[in-house]
Amino acid sequence: MSQCLNPDCLQPNSKTTIFCQKCGSKLLLTDRYRALKILGQGGFGRTFLAVDEHKPSQPYCVIKQFLPQAQGTNNQQKAEELFQQEAIQLEQLGKHQQIPELFAYFIQDHRQYLVQEYIEGQNLAQELAQSGAFSETKIVNLLGDLLPVLAFIHQKPLIHRDIKPENIIRRKSDNKFVLVDFGAAKAATRTALAVTGTVIGSAGYVAPEQALGKPTFASDLYSLGVTCIHLLTNKEPFDLFDVSEGDWVWRDYLTVKVNNTLGQVLDKLLQQGTKKRFQTAQEVLEALQLTEKPISPPTPQPDIELKSAKGVNYEQLEQFLKAGSWKEADEETANKMLEVAERTKEGWLRVEDIDKFPCEDLRTIDQLWVKYSNGRFGFSVQKRIYESLGGTLSYEEKAWEAFGDQVGWRVYGNWLYYDQLRFNLTVKDGHLPLWGYWGRVVAGCGGWLSGAALLSHRDL
Repeated sequence: MSQCLNPDCLQPNSKTTIFCQKCGSKLLLTDRYRALKILGQGGFGRTFLAVDEHKPSQPYCVIKQFLPQAQGTNNQQKAEELFQQEAIQLEQLGKHQQIPELFAYFIQDHRQYLVQEYIEGQNLAQELAQSGAFSETKIVNLLGDLLPVLAFIHQKPLIHRDIKPENIIRRKSDNKFVLVDFGAAKAATRTALAVTGTVIGSAGYVAPEQALGKPTFASDLYSLGVTCIHLLTNKEPFDLFDVSEGDWVWRDYLTVKVNNTLGQVLDKLLQQGTKKRFQTAQEVLEALQLTEKPISPPTPQPDIELKSAKGVNYEQLEQFLKAGSWKEADEETANKMLEVAERTKEGWLRVEDIDKFPCEDLRTIDQLWVKYSNGRFGFSVQKRIYESLGGTLSYEEKAWEAFGDQVGWRVYGNWLYYDQLRFNLTVKDGHLPLWGYWGRVVAGCGGWLSGAALLSHRDL
């Protein structure tokens, strides 16, 4: 289907049509982008799912059409400025894996258009409606994943000014949180911050100083805090604020457990006074104990001979690791270990499979991980941590849990699911590889036993 973009028509057409069969409007924007269907509509315009017909694979993209609802000359002019500003801000931000990439900005048929990357997935408002209140672990994961994105934005320096569940999408491909809608973003120069500006933001999430037209970086952190308590309670922000006391009462609406550390962080994010809040995203990460060690530049190391007692090819694993594709490398590690043990069909390894695992293959896998992570990941790194915590060949629950805490597989006493874990160099030493402990290599109680056996292997 090809969607007509004329606001007075919006007639669906066949996918190969060049001109709308009803109104005669041209269906291809800049002879390249074809709208397929309407995704949504807001105060500034409509968004369409589209395809880029200039590329052989015709990938999806998003078309934003400027179509303001506000009346009056001044409102119209301000809306036009904000729409154009979104394109400028996205261009200035450059490429970030958790911010939609800007593809194009242009005017056609006297209307402004912006074309950007399509993020497949649900926004957090949709996820909340579908799944109910978020758990403590999900909130910590959200903060750990999104705060570095805010730090990146603030360094540009920009203030997003519209952090809310609808503007955070959990990307379907990797469960990463993507921050969208930069139409309200504001350049945070010293001069700009000193001048009272237009009040922008979503009611309920806006920081007090932003409501007065004076946003700061801490304003985004406040909005993120409101977003978190909304997700934790499944209650609208207005219901969580006691106007007579001038304070947040979000704990009164909790149906899930929240530990003291997270609770104190949220309370500080929600402070009415700007100076009483966290001032930077990094401060929040430190308070949550999610700060990461500085990454040292890699030290050149000799090539590793890809030995295998079973004739297994490790070239693809090396390519993934060399490219920093940690999740793909993790999955490839599991596949190769299953292949070596001739357990691909079963999809998991037993303790006896670990005991008999050829030393050549185990060392090859470990050396590749150690080399390309600059000594931060690998079975031998995990073994060193495991043994320092009292871990032995025999599975002991306390040692295994302490190990999970140390490498970041557990948060506040809860084991994370595989899709909640992060695959980048900001994680803790020993965090990877891990697919074997959670997925196809080992499973259930036997998984912990096999994990202990692996980290106690004589050849590491």
